[in-house]
Amino acid sequence: MNSKVEPRPHVKTDNNANQTHYYITLVIAIAIGLAGVFGRFIQDSFLVNAIANILLIVAAVLAIRTVLQIMK
Repeated sequence: MNSKVEPRPHVKTDNNANQTHYYITLVIAIAIGLAGVFGRFIQDSFLVNAIANILLIVAAVLAIRTVLQIMK
């Protein structure tokens, strides 16, 4: 019985998902989104509600763009 393990050549992979700047960007997007959600509950005024909606849209666009860059 042959129990010798044959060495395999090292395979280099181009793994984009492990880069730090993707995670930092996602954390920033989540923080902006949370600020938008909390902004909706502060007051019932048009200005605060508009700012909260803009923050939510910016966070969603930033997060989706980052995820698509990771998948690319």
